[in-house]
Amino acid sequence: MPLIWRRGTFGTGGPTRVRPSPMTATPKPVAGGGGGGGGGSSTQRAIFGYGNTTSTDVSMTNLVSSSGVVATDTTGVGTVRAYLAAAGYGGDKAIFGYGWANTITNVSETNLVSNTGAVATDTTGVGTARRFPAAAGYGTDKAIFGHGFTNSYSVVSTTNLVSNAGVVATDTAGVGTGKLKLAAAGYGGDKAIFGYGLNTGFSLVSTTNLVSNTGVVATDVTGVGTARGDLAAAGYGGDKAIFGYGQALNGSGTYYSMTNLVGNTGVVATDTTGVGTARRFIAAAGYGSNKAIFGYGSTSSNQSITNLVSNTGAVAADTTGVGTARNGLAAAGYSTT
Repeated sequence: MPLIWRRGTFGTGGPTRVRPSPMTATPKPVAGGGGGGGGGSSTQRAIFGYGNTTSTDVSMTNLVSSSGVVATDTTGVGTVRAYLAAAGYGGDKAIFGYGWANTITNVSETNLVSNTGAVATDTTGVGTARRFPAAAGYGTDKAIFGHGFTNSYSVVSTTNLVSNAGVVATDTAGVGTGKLKLAAAGYGGDKAIFGYGLNTGFSLVSTTNLVSNTGVVATDVTGVGTARGDLAAAGYGGDKAIFGYGQALNGSGTYYSMTNLVGNTGVVATDTTGVGTARRFIAAAGYGSNKAIFGYGSTSSNQSITNLVSNTGAVAADTTGVGTARNGLAAAGYSTT
């Protein structure tokens, strides 16, 4: 069992008849994130935050520009922690939530991120404290946290919905098999998907659970691709998503760089040969309106490298890292400018 939770191991006309002038429909904003929310079709920037540097947990953040350039460290705000989740909400903001604080206990605190990338102080936690959850945007301006590993050593499928004002709701009874070390992303413009991870028996799975545009989670969908944990996911291409990287967690020390693309109907594709450094405890988010970025994570040591994802889902080779190398962090898209 220690392989599951030991740190650093594997662990968005009046009445007069007047001929109307032509009207142009304005697309609804979609929250990007970790992520993602419908592929982040209007989200321009992203943020990586929190994590573990091997020696300590941190709360520092690194902003990502609309062109995918990662900035140096920004001093952290809020409770230092790792193995948390993040997602876009409100059309142009983000939220970090849950995690494991100082290797001592699970927490449910959240930290809101403004549309300028400023992280707010802790908001009192709501719902079951847990680590290794996943989060994504849905419904164009809301988010959902789901699954995780509790202080009572239980794997849960509990979810917590986040309003377009960043208010986290109390627990919603889980649907499908509880998982930890999974990933989530938005797809289809207003829906989300949870996938992969370890189940209640601590076995690797590739099953997925689709989330409707009202935040309703569906039952398990038979998995596609290599079962793995400690991976990440993000929206890309305006209405699609991508799962990538991770670890076998089978004692062999096998790390992955493979990816699995998700179509705009939520169908997961088979494995795509990996690009870049294979690693675990990685984070991902949408940026640049239709692209994504994977970043940080660990191999035999912590990394700060990133891999950009094009609007067609093609992953680029490693980009030299910026900022403090760490694992167990989270990422989300924010800002429409």
